[in-house]
Amino acid sequence: MNLQGIVSVAGKPGLWRALAQNKTGFVLESLDEKRTKLVVNLSTAKLAALDEITIFGEDDDIKLTDVFERIKTASSVPDAKADGKALREFFREVAPDHDEEKVYSSDIKKVLSWYQILKDMPIFNNEPQAVEPVVETQEEETKEAE
Repeated sequence: MNLQGIVSVAGKPGLWRALAQNKTGFVLESLDEKRTKLVVNLSTAKLAALDEITIFGEDDDIKLTDVFERIKTASSVPDAKADGKALREFFREVAPDHDEEKVYSSDIKKVLSWYQILKDMPIFNNEPQAVEPVVETQEEETKEAE
């Protein structure tokens, strides 16, 4: 899944795609059907890139992308507005080693609501684009010299 450029903005519902960057901030577009545009100033707004978010774990932190992959393979995903106990039980299945004292029900609801927004989008099924280093072999250098 390729979540690069997808952000959450503190105080704003939903998820946003970064369209452009200027010296003071970003131009964002909402991922809902309205496609609302928003200009955020980095000095006043708090942005969180989804591909960099981690969840507190017992030993190591768990990447949000790993949790989304496990949710994708789950048999049934509860609604984000479901009962807190049901959400916690489901989260124990998809992130069994999360720290239950540090991960609150509101965090689980946020993760599930983000999943509901992203699950039908094409970017959710795309692989992240890896930057391949350019390495010239000796054969290529010899051909260029000739």
